[in-house]
Amino acid sequence: MIGKLHRASADDASNGLAQVDAADSAVMQENGLKRFAQSNYSAAAYPAAATSNPFCSVEVYNFGDASGAVSAYDYLKKPGMHAEKLGDEAVANSDELLLHSGVNVVVGHFGANREAVLALARELIDHLPKGSGSTALPPMLPKLVPAKAVDADSLRYALGPLGYKAMGGTLPVNLLGFDKSAEVVSVRSTSGGLLTLLLYPTPQIAGEHIRMLQPALNGSGAVKMRREGTLLLLATGAWQGDEAQRTINAIHLHNEVTWNKPVPLDFHSEVRKTFSLLESIALFCALSAVAMLVLGLFFGYGRALIRVMQGKPAASEPEFLRIDLRGPLGKKLGDPDD
Repeated sequence: MIGKLHRASADDASNGLAQVDAADSAVMQENGLKRFAQSNYSAAAYPAAATSNPFCSVEVYNFGDASGAVSAYDYLKKPGMHAEKLGDEAVANSDELLLHSGVNVVVGHFGANREAVLALARELIDHLPKGSGSTALPPMLPKLVPAKAVDADSLRYALGPLGYKAMGGTLPVNLLGFDKSAEVVSVRSTSGGLLTLLLYPTPQIAGEHIRMLQPALNGSGAVKMRREGTLLLLATGAWQGDEAQRTINAIHLHNEVTWNKPVPLDFHSEVRKTFSLLESIALFCALSAVAMLVLGLFFGYGRALIRVMQGKPAASEPEFLRIDLRGPLGKKLGDPDD
């Protein structure tokens, strides 16, 4: 039971992947789908009533990482949906809700009461599986799309050839490098042109694919291309004036460096270890210097004290304190003792 709604069944068999709609299964698998669950909900407290007369139906897709969830969310998005304030991102129309939260995508089919379904979705978010570490990080590529001069509703993010083609991709998929972990974002400009961003694991792979795409697209009308490191930008179709070139020139990869964000815990740990090591080395050097000074004073003054107690001069033997000139050279110089 979630809120005031009752679930038709208490659990799901296995990972539920066999229940995924056949039309969507291949794309979802391409995006890294791990688990799937579908349930009917009803205001009645009895499962039979929830099954025969459902109040609403909810589908939950759980992916291996947030990138797969974002791609699946874009794939399931339908034209005409408007934004809702739920999860990381959500849209809805008159009879369906689509929600993205972390590594999960939720599809809710409205029944008799739309507001009750929205309330169910808000509570359901807290029960969804959570990603950890890098799997919870949203993809960077969609964030590089400029906010101006594009139709934000047309933005689609793809991780593989099936999803890219299903979402209206027009470039030849065999040249995009999906087999080398390429990520692709497509978005329409307000003037009708198509902006495509491709992100590759290394600059070398990006350079290889721009050299493959250039001859393939030369005969397909106006095409503007630019590569920056691992990022490849293409503007194709109908653009006004020099809008295409200006748009791709304005997009840049950048590393965010700030001083006001908390430093990760592992960094603090390494700093403490380094400081402790340097502190120990400095202490050892200081103690060694003090020890050498003490030993030098002890052996120097201690030896002199022992000689004085024995009735001898504090200094050592006379020959240690003067040069003996009584040899042949001394005689030549007129040694008085000669």
